[in-house]
Parts: sequence; structure tokens; C-alpha cells
Amino acid sequence: MPMTRTGTTHPATAGATDPAGRTRRAHRGAVRVRAAALTSAAAVALLALAAPAPAATAPAGSSAHHIPLPVLMADTGGGDQLITALAPTTGATTGTVRWWQRHNGRWRQAGWAPARFGSGGLTEGRTRVQGTSTTPTGLYDLPFAFGTLPPPPGSAVAYRRVGGDSWWCEDNASASYNRWVAPLPADCAAGESERLADHPTQYARALVIGFNYHRPVHGRGAGIFLHVNGRGATAGCVSVPAGAMARILSWVRPAARPHIAVGTAYGPTALTRY
Repeated sequence: MPMTRTGTTHPATAGATDPAGRTRRAHRGAVRVRAAALTSAAAVALLALAAPAPAATAPAGSSAHHIPLPVLMADTGGGDQLITALAPTTGATTGTVRWWQRHNGRWRQAGWAPARFGSGGLTEGRTRVQGTSTTPTGLYDLPFAFGTLPPPPGSAVAYRRVGGDSWWCEDNASASYNRWVAPLPADCAAGESERLADHPTQYARALVIGFNYHRPVHGRGAGIFLHVNGRGATAGCVSVPAGAMARILSWVRPAARPHIAVGTAYGPTALTRY
């Protein structure tokens, strides 16, 4: 964990009973206490960030220790913009999305929104199985945006308008697996794919999450997006209110190499591990 530090200690002579030996043992004990306290502080920060922020607080999303979440992460993608989608546990279907901007080496929160996840909860992205309605955890790029509505004012991200022949191919037997297609190719079965125009609320505006996108593994999953809320939990995507989705799209700048990190507050799928 990034917040765990260890001090430098010196080996004591076996069986030493002199005052210096007692001093060294006391020093090692103090170092262990400090390391445990720092690890605990990082866990507290993550748990605080996992909870949806109260609408009336400002700024939202800061922990009691005021540690920006990206600082706690193993990797942020190397860019200056990061979206974090944090759930309390893998069984959760709700959590919080926050978006962060790095300026002069310092991360600052640019916004937040309550989030929804898959009805099956969250699971490690590298071993996810298609059809489980789970949201894949991990760190991903954001290839492009799309929607039935025009892009919001100020948007700079590549944006595709959804038409009647816009599909996302999810057929494992197709060469177009996990790709936007228009029209639907002959080798991609409609019953195994998603006609984007059939979901005008959720896909009013959306960002493609680069899960299993660049080198698709058939059977792992397709069509994972950050999109507008529907009626409840998703089929594996991350969703936020419509206003938040518009703000995110207006904020994203391709030159800043934006990424999204999806994870939990602790455990093997902890967001800080990605």
C-alpha cells in the first residue's frame, strides 16, 4: 500500500539486556506502531471515499485525512485525469464515482456523483465471465464516447451519435466482438448483441470503458460503459445521473490521457491495487 512505510532498524545482539538493547527494541516497536497507524489511515480514507458523499458537503470526497484517492493508488494510468468508481465491497451495487484532475503534480477532486454497478456486484476484471452481470474491477482507458443525444457543450472527447443501425457486438463467435458496429455484420447475431438505440435513457450519453477492448478475450465480456442511470443496477456497467454524465464528458480531455479505475474499498479488488 502506498501509505505503508517502514523505518530503518538495526539488528540487536541476541539476548542483549543492556540499556542500548532495550532502547533498540523500543524503537522497533514504535516503528511497527507507526506503520500500522499509517496502514489504518489509508484504509479509513478508502472507506470514507467509498460512501456516497452528502449532497450538502463541499468539497465532497475528501477523507478525514484529506488524502486524495489517486495518491493512494498503485497506478493512475500516467495521465492528468482520472475517474474512480469505488464500491464498499464486491457484493455492492452502489458506490461513488469521483473525477480527479492533476495540476502541478497535485491531484484535486473535480466532481463526484453517486454510482451504480452491476446487479451481480463487482469482480476482478482479469477473470470476469460474460453474462454474470458483474462490473469488472481494474484500471482502464476511455477509448471514445457515444450517445443518442449530442455531446454536451465544451466536450472534446471523440463522440459517436447513436443511430438506428448502431450496435455493440457481444457475440462471442463474431470477429467484431466487443466493438461498435453500424450496421450489424452478418457474423454477429442480433440476439447476442445490443442495439444501442433501444436504450435511449442509459445511452443518452456514455463513455466506453476499455475493459477487454484492445485485445478482446472472447467470453470475458463486452459492452462495459460509464453511462446514465437506468431504473436500477446495471448489467455490468457503471452508471451515474444524467447531469453528472454530462459534466464528466465536458471535463474529459484526451490530451490528459484520462483513465477510469474501478474497485472496492479493501481486499483483493481494492481500488488502490490497480
